[in-house]
Amino acid sequence: MKESPLFWPARLKKSVLEVLDETLIPDKVRYIKVKNTDGAVKVIRDMKTRAFGQFLVVLSTFLLELGKMKSFKKTDLKGQQKVLAKIQNIASSLNKSRPTFPFAEVTGIVVRWAMMAIDSRLDVRSFVMKNTQGYLESIRAKRLERVNNIAAIIEDGDTILTHCNVSGELAMAAALCKEQKKEVHFFATETRPYFQGARLTCWELQQMGADVTLIADNAVGSVLADRLISKVIVGSDRSCANNDFANKIGTYQIAVVAKKFNTPVYVLVQPSNRIRTGKDIPIEIRKAEELLKFNGKKVFRGKVEGFYPGFDVVPAELVKQFIAIKVTENA
Repeated sequence: MKESPLFWPARLKKSVLEVLDETLIPDKVRYIKVKNTDGAVKVIRDMKTRAFGQFLVVLSTFLLELGKMKSFKKTDLKGQQKVLAKIQNIASSLNKSRPTFPFAEVTGIVVRWAMMAIDSRLDVRSFVMKNTQGYLESIRAKRLERVNNIAAIIEDGDTILTHCNVSGELAMAAALCKEQKKEVHFFATETRPYFQGARLTCWELQQMGADVTLIADNAVGSVLADRLISKVIVGSDRSCANNDFANKIGTYQIAVVAKKFNTPVYVLVQPSNRIRTGKDIPIEIRKAEELLKFNGKKVFRGKVEGFYPGFDVVPAELVKQFIAIKVTENA
């Protein structure tokens, strides 16, 4: 299967974690070299990678840091406790990097593995590294499986609206559809203020040979009312026990208008029951300058306030189908 660079945007090479700088696409495909936890937190906070890329950075950071630690004998309880403390410190730093993202759910798994190793008198370092690597392999396999599931949902003649970027999966599904001789056209929103739809989604869809049209975020109502769209497919950044989900700001209004015009909405999710409903999701309010500036320059010369919630919440009843992957702890 042809793979988009956005499908797996972070890779560990010896003592360095290479993270695709998504802010440079489509002009450049360049990887940032991350050497420690502080560097990982920075690429997350600076939005150098997003969504799945950030989860990949979180998991890979444990491998990066543990790879630099020396091994202790299984009987050296003090040494094993030192490794556990290191893992807990890494988890704490990563958990604080972005409030809306459920990093604690992922880092909590790693911390539990470490505590299991302590209780079972195992080598914490090797046990956690082995399980983390296995967990990543499982995620990769499940994501590839979901690409096939997305392609199966898409029908010949479909016109699909998407918002923000679905980290490689939608573009790879588009490539599969092309192989299957399905005629499919995509409409991608600009996705303000980072223009992720314009810079990332259009770019990778074209890389995969798909037909795509870019529209302004505020054209969504018009294209749905004019029946130019047959399906909406979006990703998600956080899911709830009742299936409400959070995604890039603007997703909620798309779902509302799609419901009005009987256009089915499909959402890529990783189910979670850690939060009960969408009302319980903490919404990250980004810095106003991210809205007021583009490429370091002001978009408005006068004095004006900016308000930029990074996400909005979509109630489950607006969704036709959730396309889920569920990865279990492999320890």
